Amino acid sequence: MQYGVARYIGIDSTDTPTFTPDGDLAFLADTTGTPQVYRLSDPGAWPERLTAHDERVSFVDASPTRDELMFGMDEGSNERDQLYRYDLESGEETPLTNEPEAKHLWGGWGPEGDRFAFAANRRQGDTFDVYVQDRDSDGADLVWEGPGGFVGVAAWHPDGDGLILQESNSSSDVVLYWLDIDTGEAERLTDTGEAARYHHVAFGPGGDLYTVTDYGAETAYVGRIDTGDRGGDGVDSVETVEQGPEAWNVDSLQIDTDSGQVAYTLNVDGYSETYLGELSADGSEIVDTVEPELPEGVVAGVELGPDGERAAIEFSADDHPHSVYVTGVSSGDTERFTTPGTLGIPEEQFLRSETIRYETFDGREIPAYWTLPEGVDADGSDGEVPVMVDIHGGPEHQRRPWFYPTKQYFLNQGYAVLEPNVRGSSGYGKEYTHLDDQEKRLDSVKDIKHATEWLEDQPAADTDSLVVYGRSYGGFMVLSAITQYPNLWAAAVDFVGIADFQTFLENTGEWRREHRAAEYGSLDDPELLERISPIHDVDEIQCPLFIQHGANDPRVPVGEAEQIAEAVEERGIPVETCIFEDEGHHTTDRENLIEEFERIAAFLDEHV
Repeated sequence: MQYGVARYIGIDSTDTPTFTPDGDLAFLADTTGTPQVYRLSDPGAWPERLTAHDERVSFVDASPTRDELMFGMDEGSNERDQLYRYDLESGEETPLTNEPEAKHLWGGWGPEGDRFAFAANRRQGDTFDVYVQDRDSDGADLVWEGPGGFVGVAAWHPDGDGLILQESNSSSDVVLYWLDIDTGEAERLTDTGEAARYHHVAFGPGGDLYTVTDYGAETAYVGRIDTGDRGGDGVDSVETVEQGPEAWNVDSLQIDTDSGQVAYTLNVDGYSETYLGELSADGSEIVDTVEPELPEGVVAGVELGPDGERAAIEFSADDHPHSVYVTGVSSGDTERFTTPGTLGIPEEQFLRSETIRYETFDGREIPAYWTLPEGVDADGSDGEVPVMVDIHGGPEHQRRPWFYPTKQYFLNQGYAVLEPNVRGSSGYGKEYTHLDDQEKRLDSVKDIKHATEWLEDQPAADTDSLVVYGRSYGGFMVLSAITQYPNLWAAAVDFVGIADFQTFLENTGEWRREHRAAEYGSLDDPELLERISPIHDVDEIQCPLFIQHGANDPRVPVGEAEQIAEAVEERGIPVETCIFEDEGHHTTDRENLIEEFERIAAFLDEHV
């Protein structure tokens, strides 16, 4: 049976779990159409809704000591979050920041719950400074002035006297600093001699610093950093505490500082393996590990509860809407706490993908997920079906087999879906991630061409009815695919894509410009930017194009959509735009989402 797109988009998503001091679970759910804060005491019970805003709530984090939580909210999806404190006893909401032009990056509660930290670009748009604020104060103390660039707070020292700062020069070049809150002095922790990633930073019981990193390695592992050797050129080694299988990354890490209980996940070909355990007495390894009882799928995050006794796990799979499970850290016994409704669509209607690999132009194997509609045999005995080639954003991101309601909708409408992780994707090692940097940008587009060659060998695939589809950097890939290989496509759908790297870098959020230039190329090299920008090959486009964007987008400004739409329309090629004045880089309002995908469905019905 076929269902309308509104049914799929209306499927709830529950995520961002956090435990209150008394053990209740707070989380975000989009039941009302935008993400809001809910609370739940028992698995499967009816959750209590705590916030009632038209704007989306972007995060929620419970205090470690009081019956209160912090949440963030922007306006019109402009990503300029303001911070709010919520009293769980009275329901009172207290705004703690009022700088609507500034972006506030949550940095966590202090260990006693009496203070919190954040980074913000209040002073100037391209520079993030660090602030500490009392929980009941309406003003923050500036504790560190940044030199410029994208900086966040990664962790509080257990004594409350220091912060770990995380400076992102690019997706693959992160620097950690130790900040003394009283003096405002920041000392470098990580090596100046090698670019590496550092994320999921946490202190152990002995004050040692742990992180997920790929320093000195092809794939990421749990490492321990000696914070006593800070300043100067930083540490010249990171001790390996836990290494996953050789080809795969450790994906996330959580440590309870008091008890030493640990939760970490592995990314194994896009699927998650989750482990719970504790640090050894000397902190050099994770011992007594157990695996919680979870279905096969993707864990987007793990949050440890009070004393590290329980863990909340944010989980989804192709056929499993985003849910929260709670597990005992020592036992691995697991319960599904949230069960999003499916609006009457039987769960067996949701289809799981198959992991495939296809060979590309230089002999590499490109991983991808392949899904055929219900009742369609791979041998083509049921006839051929149109195919949607769905390209992820990032570019240093990874498509994983988590739940996409719109993917399930298009499968229900009779489309097959191919989701490639082209070169430049994360999850497959450091070398693979850098294969599309700067002058190699269009090599990733060649990987899309070779995906269509793989489809030629699939009897069930109608390669005269190929749709290229992607968001953000994936939107650039859509525009590049239809200019570089125009004869392949029946239609294209571009969400918030980059048309011209020159205008993109000139107009993107000031705090992002240098970070993105490290990936795409600098404004100082206009010849490179022109060569890789689809706008300069717009005369090659032959297929109808649908373009979606948000007018408040601070990442890829709406001018990218406007210029490509105008250029395509001038050539007489069918083009349809869907620009929301109250949205940003992501469409977050459910009514807008329904309109957006109803229009896309009608567009594809007409042209495919």
